[in-house]
Amino acid sequence: MSLQLPQDRLDSIVARHAAASDAINHATEAVRVVELSKEIAELDPVVAAIAAWRKAQAGLEEALALIDDPSTDAEMRDLAYEERDASRAEIEARAREILIALLPKDAADERGVILEIRAGTGGDEASLFAGDLLRMYQRYAAGKGWSVDVLTESEGTMGGFKEVIAEISGKGVYARLKYESGVHRVQRVPDTETSGRIHTSAATVAMLPLAGEVDVTLDDKDLRIDTMRAQGAGGQHVNKTESAVRLTHIPTGIVVLVQDERSQHKNKARAYDLMRAKLYDMERSRADAERSADRRSQVGSGDRSERIRTYNFPQGRITDHRINLTLYKLDEMMQGLVLDEVIDALTAQRQAELLAEQGRV
Repeated sequence: MSLQLPQDRLDSIVARHAAASDAINHATEAVRVVELSKEIAELDPVVAAIAAWRKAQAGLEEALALIDDPSTDAEMRDLAYEERDASRAEIEARAREILIALLPKDAADERGVILEIRAGTGGDEASLFAGDLLRMYQRYAAGKGWSVDVLTESEGTMGGFKEVIAEISGKGVYARLKYESGVHRVQRVPDTETSGRIHTSAATVAMLPLAGEVDVTLDDKDLRIDTMRAQGAGGQHVNKTESAVRLTHIPTGIVVLVQDERSQHKNKARAYDLMRAKLYDMERSRADAERSADRRSQVGSGDRSERIRTYNFPQGRITDHRINLTLYKLDEMMQGLVLDEVIDALTAQRQAELLAEQGRV
């Protein structure tokens, strides 16, 4: 297999990196320094890969020249064969690394997300599983140094949640969590099951990239705002203050409710953030559907009715059905410790699909 690289684009990237590196030495405005620093940081890995690729290319040419030279002695020829094989392997590895870096970037990858988890089939057990998923993502986020703020929740009768919505903030959150959207299925024996029979339940997960005012403009004439008393935990406060905010987007019929904060002002601000995220996600989904009308991607299709993963507790097994990945690390998964392994595999699969679409592999 030989990966073809666009040489003119590689030259352009190296030139951009050199220009930015030179410009930052003469920049005096703080804003400009930040811009250049960001650009340099983004280009550093691909420029290093280009340099390594070109060095390997030169090494391959030298090795082939020695092999073709009839005056090369046997010992030197053996070393040349070793260098040839090592250079070819390095060329392929660096070429793939460069091609992945050149793939179109998702504009939302660096953003935070709105996480929505809803209990599906399975009654109380589904609600308990929804709570397990929330804790899994909270632990995973903590390991990444991200913050998780619950915006609204509806508790299940036996614990867990019928629905819970949270905001996860940090750098590159959406890039890591965007493939988590879909139906998550659990197989286990509920605490209330006396016969030891395994039940199958499900919860749906949605990861919506956060959107700003630049991405989505909310016109007040398109919105209906209702205030009410918050429901759930909170003691006497929730019975006395109309702090909960329900926001309805009249053109689409989308409704969001935020009641976690005691301040109506804070809940209203969060409701606006949640509404923007939903409208932004709706527009992205529409655009994705148009682009992929003639094909269906195995990973990242955005179909939230699709069963994506099964958590089998009796066998300690997780299976991601999109890539046929099975791991016997369920306890570690629920602690948020193995999720990276699954996400890395999903990301690699998606990158392979994109490369194939471009005819690069």
